[in-house]
Amino acid sequence: MIVHLMIQLLVACVATISFSILFSTPRREFLFCGITGMTGWLFYLITYSMIESIPLATLIGTIFVTLISRIFAVNRRVPVIVFLIAGIFPLVPGTGIYFTAYYVFMNKISLASEYGRETLGIGLAIAFGIMLAFLIPQKFFNYRGKSKKQDNLIKKWY
Repeated sequence: MIVHLMIQLLVACVATISFSILFSTPRREFLFCGITGMTGWLFYLITYSMIESIPLATLIGTIFVTLISRIFAVNRRVPVIVFLIAGIFPLVPGTGIYFTAYYVFMNKISLASEYGRETLGIGLAIAFGIMLAFLIPQKFFNYRGKSKKQDNLIKKWY
């Protein structure tokens, strides 16, 4: 069981890093993107094992992906979107979208409806999870341990 979990987390990390490479993320941020995706998948698995609801597990995973993305963005001094887009990748319902379209083309509307409803629920959970995590004010993510000289340099850039 633990080995299976570790394999899933490793695959989520590698998939997120691969997605980061595909979208030209700065090289020094690859590992942090991988950690973001892996953490989101970990919380998805934990939540799903407790309540067995894919949309709710996706919501919890998305909230943690967004929170970690905001923390990394402040500490690494890059836009939050760098970590958020890559980190959300393991939670995106790719197979649900595929099977919805497949069953529509095969004229099996009841199966298409079932997959479509679940896929829509997952998509809404992702959007709602990002929104919920962005409701937390930025001051909770700011790190005060940096020098004043570095802070003044950052202010000049923005």
